[in-house]
Amino acid sequence: MNPLCGRCNRVVYPTEKVNCLDKYWHKGCFSCESCKMTLNMKNYKGFDKRPYCNAHYPKTNFTAVADTPENRRLKEQTKMQSQVLYKEEFEKNKGKGFSVVADTPEMQRIKKTQDNISNIKYHEEFEKSRMGGEAPPHQPSTPTPTPTSAGYQQAAPSQNFHYEPTPEPVRQAAAAPPPSAGKRYRAVYDYAAADEDEVSFVDGDMILEVQQIDEGWMYGRVERTGQRGMLPANYVEAI
Repeated sequence: MNPLCGRCNRVVYPTEKVNCLDKYWHKGCFSCESCKMTLNMKNYKGFDKRPYCNAHYPKTNFTAVADTPENRRLKEQTKMQSQVLYKEEFEKNKGKGFSVVADTPEMQRIKKTQDNISNIKYHEEFEKSRMGGEAPPHQPSTPTPTPTSAGYQQAAPSQNFHYEPTPEPVRQAAAAPPPSAGKRYRAVYDYAAADEDEVSFVDGDMILEVQQIDEGWMYGRVERTGQRGMLPANYVEAI
């Protein structure tokens, strides 16, 4: 059964059929609803399943709302509800004093950087307190088994008297106490020495004959360079 035209309701044959807007049309009946200009599939615009030309296509207009007392009352009521919700959230979070921060890789990097800065400051304070004694901070005595700050201060008189002209050879002679000769560590970060009694190393270097000084610092020898001195404990890992 042949379909009927959407405008004249007559039978539409295949040779003159236009299928558009969910309807069938004669080619001559497919025209603008306003000006009756004949349209085709390229220049028509559909609205409510009716064809229109570009000039007469219905435009949607926004409706202006009058500023009546009732509308103003609704606006004030909505604003007050928003303020009530804000105060409720404020009271819930009041007294907590902190906000939850996601543990992202960036936050972990920042935390590690802050820890390193804290260790450096701690080491600087340690050096300042050690310099307050009688002995220089980087000349350990040869008989002292561990390079602790107390050991340096006890050996102060002999250091100043015997080894002041050649401080560097004395530091080399005081390295590697026998009790910790078996401990080996590997560097996991690059580190540049910030003081004369420290050693520099790069990621992957082997640190031998390591001795723990305190929670933040160790004493050992870099296998690659042969240098001995203090190094931060959080820059190496045991192997």
